[in-house]
This record gives sequence, C-alpha cells and structure tokens, in this order.
Amino acid sequence: MRIIARKILIDFSKAHPDAKGHLDAWWLLAKKAKWSKPQDVKDQLPKASIVGNNRVVFDIFGGSYRLVVKFNYPYGVGYIRFIGTHADYDKIDVTEV
Repeated sequence: MRIIARKILIDFSKAHPDAKGHLDAWWLLAKKAKWSKPQDVKDQLPKASIVGNNRVVFDIFGGSYRLVVKFNYPYGVGYIRFIGTHADYDKIDVTEV
C-alpha cells in the first residue's frame, strides 16, 4: 500500500516518543501490504477495527493511541486521517475524519 501523510506519524512520534517504534512497525507493515479489501486488513491485523466509509482504526502501543486510515483499496492507497490518544479519539467522528 502507498501510505499518504507519513509526516503526520513522524511528527506524532516526536511528541510521543513511546509510540515511535510501534508507528514505524505499522508503517513498514502497511507499506508492504497488498490489501484489496477490508477483510485483508483484518486477516493480517485481527485487532484492527473496520468502522465504515473505508476507514480502519489501528490500536497503537497497546491502545494508548489510535490511528485512523482511510483506504482506497482499488488504488492501493491509505490516507492517514487521525493519530491521537484514546481520549482524543473519543472526540472525533471516525467515519468523517
């Protein structure tokens, strides 16, 4: 998958160093992935949550942080839409970010 807006992850890692290794690992895995539908994501990452409107929520660092990615499966692209604490995540409409 081509992941758009990696700089968001880099900037977040600077502010939250405990997330860096986990975000780097997620990015490497997603970059190598060949996901063509939401079930492909679930098959590889069973704890990922498919939330609709082509969004997938990933728990980062044991659920301390949440990463929301909007996928365009036919084009093999994922757009980082949100990264934040669990409390920040509770304030957003995950299907609209």
